[in-house]
Amino acid sequence: MSPDHPPGLDLDRLRGLLDRERPGLVAGPLSGRLIEGGRSNLTYAVSDGTGSWVVRRPPLGHVLATAHDMKREHRVISALHPTDVPVPRPVLLCEDEEVLGAPFYVMEFVEGTPYRTAEQLATLGPERTRAAVLNLVDTLVGLHAVDPAEVGLGDFGRPEGFLDRQLRRWAKQLDASRNRDLAGIDELHATLGRELPRSPSPTVVHGDYRLDNVLIGGENDEIRAILDWEMSTLGDPLTDLGLLVMYSSPLGMPDSPVSTTAQAPG
Repeated sequence: MSPDHPPGLDLDRLRGLLDRERPGLVAGPLSGRLIEGGRSNLTYAVSDGTGSWVVRRPPLGHVLATAHDMKREHRVISALHPTDVPVPRPVLLCEDEEVLGAPFYVMEFVEGTPYRTAEQLATLGPERTRAAVLNLVDTLVGLHAVDPAEVGLGDFGRPEGFLDRQLRRWAKQLDASRNRDLAGIDELHATLGRELPRSPSPTVVHGDYRLDNVLIGGENDEIRAILDWEMSTLGDPLTDLGLLVMYSSPLGMPDSPVSTTAQAPG
């Protein structure tokens, strides 16, 4: 396929769907490109030369529906869009696999940069980097301040036993991928199991909140959109904070590529 027709994106069928469901939205022939950098679901930028949108779908080939639930992602951004939480405007959800071979959704294209490396952040300079990272934290606070029930997400997850399920899931994944001894890891798991903290009131949890899952732009380097909601649910908001701290701190582990990780200033 040509670069304008990447695998997994049938532009003719997409155009037909948009013309039926959102007549007048598209003004000309569509072109599309795969947005690199995603680690799971596929994301495409689509344009008619005037307007721009984003299409998000599961990876090609056989996938677990529960791990690539387009309806779930579309639901959470649709619920959050009327709030102050910055998410792209949803356009439509398509569960008909005849169109692109899998369920997908379309949302507006938001201009901004997902900063992934320290070298990218260096172009901002220390003061702008600090402001961007503080905005990252403030935006997370705003997400956790949303009342799930008020935006129609009261049944979006199972907050009871959330931390216990997380601990058991990560233990299974560690056992399945273990290829060397890591001193203290089993003791850490046992200690967490004995001393699991009490969670605060549940909130919408992003599940993978970090600097390269947001788009930064504008004169004040604001957070223009939070992306990649595939891990979102209702649960303990401190798990989002803990993950953000982990991603923002050098771990000092052997073979850890900390030099290529976008680090928050101390």
